[in-house]
Amino acid sequence: MFYKYLERFSQYKPTELKIVVIDSAGFHSFKHCTTPENIRLIRIPPYMQELNPSEKIWQYIKQYYKNKVFATLDAVKQWRHKFTENKLKKKLVKSITQNAFF
Repeated sequence: MFYKYLERFSQYKPTELKIVVIDSAGFHSFKHCTTPENIRLIRIPPYMQELNPSEKIWQYIKQYYKNKVFATLDAVKQWRHKFTENKLKKKLVKSITQNAFF
C-alpha cells in the first residue's frame, strides 16, 4: 500500500523532487520494489520519533483533540478534516516540522 502511495505521489508534479521521511515501520519495507525516480527516502533511526515530521503534526493536533468525546468514528473523521482544512496552513506545518537535523 505504501509503495502504491509513492507511485501516485510521484505522478503529482512529476518533475519535482520529493523527499519523504520514513521510520522503520514494517510497511515502509521495499524488498521487491523500486522507489520512483523523483522520490528520495530519508529513513530515521528506530526510536527517534522526534525526528519524524508526521509525529510532530500529530502532537500538535492532539492539543486540540484530547478530552473530546465523539459519538461516532465518522464524527472523529469530520472533526479532523475540518481541523486540517482550517488550522493546518502551509506556514504552520513548516514551523511545526522544521528540524535542525534536515
